[in-house]
Amino acid sequence: MNKKLAFVSLFSFLALMSVLQLARAATIPSAVLDRESYYAGETGYITVSVYNDETDLIRVTEVSASVNYYYEDGTVYVQKFFSNEVLPDEIEVGQTASYVVPISLPTNVAHGYLDPTVEARTEWWWAAAERWTTSERPTYSLKLYVESPYKQSYESSQEELAGTQDQLQTTQDELTSTENQLTEQQLLTGNLNSMVIMFAATTLVFATVAAFLGFYMFSKRARAIQQQP
Repeated sequence: MNKKLAFVSLFSFLALMSVLQLARAATIPSAVLDRESYYAGETGYITVSVYNDETDLIRVTEVSASVNYYYEDGTVYVQKFFSNEVLPDEIEVGQTASYVVPISLPTNVAHGYLDPTVEARTEWWWAAAERWTTSERPTYSLKLYVESPYKQSYESSQEELAGTQDQLQTTQDELTSTENQLTEQQLLTGNLNSMVIMFAATTLVFATVAAFLGFYMFSKRARAIQQQP
């Protein structure tokens, strides 16, 4: 009787271990933020990878990210964000699927490090019963850094300064271009004046020569007439 009871207990224990092993049907090998740091009030996203590390089909029913906020006044607040993907989503054995979780930071969040935790709710296919059953909820922790608002103000002022310098450079370029155009117009006007003066001088020379020749021819003819008997 004791042997039978021990055998039943052992069988039950092995069955339970088998079920628990099957329940560990998913892991999160990585979760990555879209950039290294954020400013208060900014939005971003976390890319979460879910891997099926078992021998049965699984499906993801929910992917979320919980963020602990510390406000500037010291108040603590926890906000949970959810993936905008269409779920549930099935993952074949040995395959990985990625999901995007949008996040947003309050405008009065304190600067420093936050510790978001992503979680995936999964189910695995129980072939013997031909139904989905709840599996584990793998999690993954990461670091999110919120920049100081003073740095944000400094960078904003630097951007405004850079914009002003760009405007000044543009104005300087336009002024240089205008000066070049004026110089070209002055050269063109000078050349035109020189041509007019040269044309006038040439015309005056030709007129003088023509007048002299006319006068010479007229004088010569007059003398010839006077010499006739």
